[in-house]
Amino acid sequence: MPLALLALAISAFGIGTTEFVMMGLLPNVADDLGTSVPTAGHLVSAYALGVVIGAPLLTALGSRIPRKRMLVLLMAVFTAGNLASALAPTFGLLIAGRLLAGLPHGAFFGVGAVVAARLVREGRQARAVATMFLGLTIANIVGVPAATLLGQHLGWRATFLVVAAIGLAAMAALARLVPPLPAGERTGLARELRALGHRQVLLGLLTTTFGFAGIFAVYSYLASMMTRTTGFAETTVPLILALFGTGMTLGALAAGPLTDRALRPTLYGSLAALALTLAAFHFTAQVKWAALVTVVLIGAIGFLTTTPLQMLVMNKAHQAPTLAAASNQSAFNLANAGGAWTGGLALSAGWGWTSPTLVGAALAAVGLAIAVAAGLLDRRDPSRVVARSRAASAEKAAV
Repeated sequence: MPLALLALAISAFGIGTTEFVMMGLLPNVADDLGTSVPTAGHLVSAYALGVVIGAPLLTALGSRIPRKRMLVLLMAVFTAGNLASALAPTFGLLIAGRLLAGLPHGAFFGVGAVVAARLVREGRQARAVATMFLGLTIANIVGVPAATLLGQHLGWRATFLVVAAIGLAAMAALARLVPPLPAGERTGLARELRALGHRQVLLGLLTTTFGFAGIFAVYSYLASMMTRTTGFAETTVPLILALFGTGMTLGALAAGPLTDRALRPTLYGSLAALALTLAAFHFTAQVKWAALVTVVLIGAIGFLTTTPLQMLVMNKAHQAPTLAAASNQSAFNLANAGGAWTGGLALSAGWGWTSPTLVGAALAAVGLAIAVAAGLLDRRDPSRVVARSRAASAEKAAV
């Protein structure tokens, strides 16, 4: 494994930690800044909004910057956002700090995915991308619980100071370990925008938005579901979330080899399995051991979808993949917001604490339908027919 992938994984670890740690620190922040927990929840939305805005904007602005330098600059913005969050004297400035920290998220994973894929030989690109995302999943096992405990004992500001320190370490690792890419591999903004408008890229982004929304329809309310329906004590919630993160890591480890071997079948299979598992959770949530097993499965199967989704949009925008890969991160965060919203609608309608599982299953099924439709359209693409015809002719000529 190239050491540059380690630098990307360290960066992803810092990003994953700051993205999810706020959920556990909301009561501490609310008490310290004199606001309510629901109002403090806007800090989660501020980060997600930063991702949605920053992914296309920063990728476009940095389209002519060498990718290694772009990665370092994005981590510098990330570090500044977390430092600003740690030092924010008011709730409004903390919102601004969270927005700033979220801005480089999508652009970093977009650029990082392209860099990771080009660090390895043909046929191992998905493994390389999955290795980078492994840092994000490990953050949910180690980084988020540790940062939450730190914030509870030393204050929430200490958490963001530590994350800022991780950002500095990531900048140093990127500067030291990532090789410069040849200048000829850079592309202009106009070319990136044309690639983003490719029909298969847009369908891939829609698949991400609906398919991954199924996970967040459940994950957003997992703590309440496990305490109010399954009967777990509130003190066990960090362990349950760590189990979910363990599942995510297992999914990330399997996603790379499977995607390199068969991208679309891996995507179809993972989305179908996700829809079935989420539907099953409606029933297994009633039994403690079955609920815990299902939590791990949802994390594993859910994250199994991320690498094929990322590789799909990169492959279909192969001449200018950076903006497409970054926009896919915006789609993941739209899925975050949309899943939480639709799951909340089911709860507000009085359908019960397990109702988000059925909503999530429906969303995953919609994502699967879009993916299958995209695959069928791709097979009928005239350019693919021409390519197959030329390949067949070349093979006959060789014989």
